[in-house]
Amino acid sequence: MDDCIFCKIIKGDIPSYRIYEDEKTYAFLDIASDCEGHTLVIPKKHCTNVLDCDKEYLEATACAVQKIAKHYVEDCGYDGVNIVNASGEAAQQSVFHLHFHIYPRKKNDGVDLFPLKTKLDINMKEVADRLTLCK
Repeated sequence: MDDCIFCKIIKGDIPSYRIYEDEKTYAFLDIASDCEGHTLVIPKKHCTNVLDCDKEYLEATACAVQKIAKHYVEDCGYDGVNIVNASGEAAQQSVFHLHFHIYPRKKNDGVDLFPLKTKLDINMKEVADRLTLCK
């Protein structure tokens, strides 16, 4: 897609700090610089999000996410990772090319990705009955 910033990064039209690349995926540092090593992993084929990505590219992207996450923990001295995806505008997706964020984490690094929220009064059985794929 010509106007997609991530497609332009894949083509080399916009520079990036490449972390990993294979036939179907590309990973690079997020210029937000909000967490050391914050990495974006994207499929090389344009799709909007997990809802429209074909199985082949979604699987390849998930495998790349796992490979990079393991590398960060096993080889780079991080203690864990947060992996985040937003699919759809209502989910706060801001770049409409499928991407996963990997946030490498160290104990007591001061990064708080999950602030406490007020617990909602939800009937879990009703929600499960409405959402289940197990019929």
